[in-house]
Amino acid sequence: MRSIIFIACVALAVCSFGLDDSTSQAQPYPNRPIQVVIPMGPGTSADIHGRILMEELKKILKTEIVVVNKPGASMTVGTDFVVKSRKDGYTILYTPATAVTAKAVEPETVPYDPIKDLEPLGLHAFFPVVIAVREDSPWKTLNEFIEDAKKNPGKIRISTPGLQTHASINVVIIETLTGAQYPLVPYKEGAQTITALLGGHVEATSFSFTPLIPHVHSRKIRALLTSTKMMDFPNIPTLNELGFNQELLTPWFAMFAPAGVPEEVKKILVPAIKEAINHPDAQDRVKKIGGSVIDYKSPEDLKKVMTVDLKTFSEIAVKLGLRK
Repeated sequence: MRSIIFIACVALAVCSFGLDDSTSQAQPYPNRPIQVVIPMGPGTSADIHGRILMEELKKILKTEIVVVNKPGASMTVGTDFVVKSRKDGYTILYTPATAVTAKAVEPETVPYDPIKDLEPLGLHAFFPVVIAVREDSPWKTLNEFIEDAKKNPGKIRISTPGLQTHASINVVIIETLTGAQYPLVPYKEGAQTITALLGGHVEATSFSFTPLIPHVHSRKIRALLTSTKMMDFPNIPTLNELGFNQELLTPWFAMFAPAGVPEEVKKILVPAIKEAINHPDAQDRVKKIGGSVIDYKSPEDLKKVMTVDLKTFSEIAVKLGLRK
């Protein structure tokens, strides 16, 4: 009798465990913490902006969000981690555009295909890149800057934070549109890019506007051109405003899941991300940092931005000799 009772108890326990497990699995998404991978280190621009957005997103989703920094290899280490993670919506990516465009520059070393392996969830913000010179330089307008370079090829050196960046690609776009020639001087550290300009080691820089803002306010640096219009700096023109039929590329921050994430997960994540990006509190905190343009884009529009960036980067990477 005792053995029969024991067997019955074991069976009941197993059934109860199975019921609890299936009940947990049946709960609507999300029912446990979400891991958000940022492929840059703590304190970087991506980390700061991502954490601001995640604070709002966790309120909307009513679940804990754990931010994990996984820097390395032009942001491909963290991105590849997400690509290879479980496709359940509990590991997602907040990344700069570099994680996508890296494939165009180094197709043989980047282990994923950003179009096939990443599921766009929404674009957060654009980060204008500007062409800037010292305030005491002779160039007051982009036209003067272009005409001088055409008359004196090689005279105007432009510092950039690396050849594989939007900053360098944008210089090549200007050269293609105008016929001007600007020797590129790439630096590994962004701060060196600015120091080179202020110290007179180069005549201009192509760089993210955010770290240049204090120098613009102190009248040490003048911005001649921006890749995206900024409400706080309306006097800095875009190419379109100057009569060109093409704009420069602008870096962005966006969110992705690994391709293949269930539709029921996307139906929850996508509108929640849109709501978080557009929330006034999150927008105010980002705007206080300065230099960014919050401009939510749907997953469909984000994929279009990715496609254009990849095409342009691929073409210019060949022209610069970065790839065949």
